Amino acid sequence: MEETKEILAFKGVAERLTLGITRILESMPGVVDVRFAEREPAEKRSLLTWEQKNTCILPEDLRDFYLTTDGFTLTWSVKLDDECVPLGCMMINSVARLGPLLQPVSLFSLPNAPSLADLDWEESTTERGLEPARAAPHFDARSRIFELDSCGGNGKVCLVYKNCTPAVVAQQSEIWFLDRSLCWHFLTATFTSYYRLMITHLGLPEWQYVFTPYGSSPQAKQWASLYQPLTFSCDLSPADAAGDCYINKLDPTKAFKGKAKVPAPKKKQSTQCSSTGPSKGQGITGRHTVVKR
Repeated sequence: MEETKEILAFKGVAERLTLGITRILESMPGVVDVRFAEREPAEKRSLLTWEQKNTCILPEDLRDFYLTTDGFTLTWSVKLDDECVPLGCMMINSVARLGPLLQPVSLFSLPNAPSLADLDWEESTTERGLEPARAAPHFDARSRIFELDSCGGNGKVCLVYKNCTPAVVAQQSEIWFLDRSLCWHFLTATFTSYYRLMITHLGLPEWQYVFTPYGSSPQAKQWASLYQPLTFSCDLSPADAAGDCYINKLDPTKAFKGKAKVPAPKKKQSTQCSSTGPSKGQGITGRHTVVKR
């Protein structure tokens, strides 16, 4: 009886954590092997140790999340040709793996060795007449960046503290996405909003690229149209709206329009020439005789 109560209690916690997405996935056609990893809550002292070590205050919603479960992992697969193919993955690192994106410089590194801080530049939007965008994080000491999810190698979802000052505790944080080209893209202002966003997109591959100007890959769009038809749309990307079109547009009515044939000139018949010849000659001779008279 006690084991049954524990199983039911765990299912209740998992149902609240996943917002019921496990039942939805299991009811989808072709979806198999839906797995939710059970984890113990994080200890308060581990959260305090993390804050003291990184000189940052965890957001209240993220703190409550870690006090419920130390990390989050939910995976699911699809069945293709009698073979299970891993597809969806929702992950949030544990407190121990919530490490800084930028590791401290080693004593054995070269003094002029390149680093991510060399990629920082100030892009002026006023000169180009654009509206001032949200300030992106920096790779130097002005920002403190911690990895929430590695996204299967397609980028990194990070907890970012901006406008930091050395030896001063940072409190305001945001959720940003760092793509493979090391460009920043804003996701949400709070962890709760990002968590709901992750659940809504079912952890599909490259779902974070929906919030980038160039979007996800064609293969990821196909998976999204299949398992996420309500939120997936094939509208133009922001790049298309701005006028920078990356797709060649073909108009079949113009490309395959046949050329109009020019009618060939008709040849004059020889009989007409022979019949008109003598009459013209007679007219001419008649005129000459009249002039002579």
